[in-house]
Amino acid sequence: MVLKDHASFNLEDLEHNITTVEARVLSFGWLDYSIFGLMLTVSTVIGIYFGCFGTRQRTKNEYLLGNKNMSVFPIAMSLTASHISGITLLGAPSEMYTYGTQYWMMCLAACIVCAVVAVAYMPVFYTLQITSTYEYLELRFSSSVRSVASFMFTIYQVLHTPIVLYVPALAFSQVTGINLHMITPAVSAICIFYTTLGGLKAVVWTDTLQQIIMMGSSIVVMVLGIIAVGGLDIMWQRNVDGDRIEFFNMDPNPLIRNTFWTVTIGMTFIWLSHVGVNQGMMQRFLSLPRLSDARWALLVFCVGICWCKTVSCLTGLLIYAHYQDCDPLSTKVIKRADQLLPYYVMDLAGSIPGLPGLFVAGVFCAALSSMSTSLNTLSGTIYEDFISRWLPTDKQTEVLVNFIMKLTVCVVGVVCVFLVFWIEKLGSVIQVGVTVSGVTYGAMLGLFSLGMFFPWANTKGALVGSLTSLVLVSWLVVGAQTEIARGAIKFPWKPMSTAGCPGNHTVTPLSASTDRAPDAEEPFVLYRLSYLYFNVVGFIIVIVVGLLVSFLTGATNPRELHPDLLSPVVHWMLPKGPKDQYQPVKQVVNLKTTSFTSVAHGQTSDLCEGNPPKSLPT
Repeated sequence: MVLKDHASFNLEDLEHNITTVEARVLSFGWLDYSIFGLMLTVSTVIGIYFGCFGTRQRTKNEYLLGNKNMSVFPIAMSLTASHISGITLLGAPSEMYTYGTQYWMMCLAACIVCAVVAVAYMPVFYTLQITSTYEYLELRFSSSVRSVASFMFTIYQVLHTPIVLYVPALAFSQVTGINLHMITPAVSAICIFYTTLGGLKAVVWTDTLQQIIMMGSSIVVMVLGIIAVGGLDIMWQRNVDGDRIEFFNMDPNPLIRNTFWTVTIGMTFIWLSHVGVNQGMMQRFLSLPRLSDARWALLVFCVGICWCKTVSCLTGLLIYAHYQDCDPLSTKVIKRADQLLPYYVMDLAGSIPGLPGLFVAGVFCAALSSMSTSLNTLSGTIYEDFISRWLPTDKQTEVLVNFIMKLTVCVVGVVCVFLVFWIEKLGSVIQVGVTVSGVTYGAMLGLFSLGMFFPWANTKGALVGSLTSLVLVSWLVVGAQTEIARGAIKFPWKPMSTAGCPGNHTVTPLSASTDRAPDAEEPFVLYRLSYLYFNVVGFIIVIVVGLLVSFLTGATNPRELHPDLLSPVVHWMLPKGPKDQYQPVKQVVNLKTTSFTSVAHGQTSDLCEGNPPKSLPT
């Protein structure tokens, strides 16, 4: 039931709701703070252990790849933890509550992506055994292409990490009353400390610990919610009555925010860019000794991701079932949809000692795992792809390299903390997170795919295609966000009711912040494109423009291309010949040397010309 009389909600009801919230805030006691503090303490101790004792991170290989002797379980847990940030834990339930279950179909996309990555993308990186995935782009195209991709990745991580930080700070503020801008620097400092000190091993093992805490707290909240509502069948029926259940909206219109097609197609491309060519993900896969181990880790990651997403989505349905007749957004008890889960936890179990602390620890675990992964990955990327090029080779000692990467972690971490002030002024965390990734990740996926699947692509095509994609998608994203801010684009929420609120007073349910103003002009059609399609658009632009420019400027001859630089699924395109005509690509290739000698043809090929030879130096 959606009721319309906003004026009928009086001040007494509002004061009652505020008083109730304040009471819940006070229920965050010493045991809750102790649990939260214990999680931070253990994470810090892990960083100190790997930084000062045990296998110390003395070399670049140890700091970035754990000396390539990691095991499957912690890597799989780290992959899952770094991907499940607070954006999922808080954003997915609010997505279910406000827009329905269509987003849940992303689990189908996750399964498709993991299969594609295992067969088509991972073998390329594993064969080359390179520290940075962007080294591939230098081998395949040129150093300039590598620099462009590294720059896009760096920009994305610096913009995305503050979103990851903001979400748990919001939850902590909701249940404790402490200003989120006091929480963020304090907790971030701990994350920066153990990431700086312990390197990849500290990140992986803290991720494993944090993943266990995160899922444990989520499952406890879900079980208590099921008990409170009276069972899964009641929860499901209430969501059916509230029009939340929607899995197969087969409308092909790309302007609709969430349909079966926008979620499955859009999320497939988004996840391909995050799993298939992401430096942070591949860095962990490459820390395993064998390709088979990496594929097992990918399989466990797929199961873990689907499980975590399912728990978060079910929690969202439980929240709606709990507040079906008294929406806390409409009554203004909370200001943002992203506050639904912490409010629900305090409402449901605030009186249970330690549970609010466990919940907040779980949300912060999700954020810290993602932040530590970003910082560790960025330290390697910024050093390998930018700083090392300006340092003389004889000056690049292990001590200096380690110092530079650790300093990079500190600097980037501080910048991300300051950017949190900007994040709080934006909208839904899921939509903001996906939109930010659309600017760069679609172009990066297109760039790597252009190199791996299209042997005719050259350097000029890769450069023009990626830069065109970056400019056009940025224009689309900025235009869309501008139209949303001025109210010209709306994403209507599912119906909400306040009929069961105390005193049976009714209010107009809050509409999404994107409701169109009455006098707003119709926005440009591409600005109304579903946010899930931004990555798809970026990918397509790189492929189409890249191939067109490549053929216009002189396509690469597949006979001159080393097969290790192409995905195994397209090896059938290469000319047949003796197996020994290609020399293997070795890890010791000097990437600062742009001239590669072709043994088979007795000639030199410059990488900057976009025609890597079929024989690379060993």
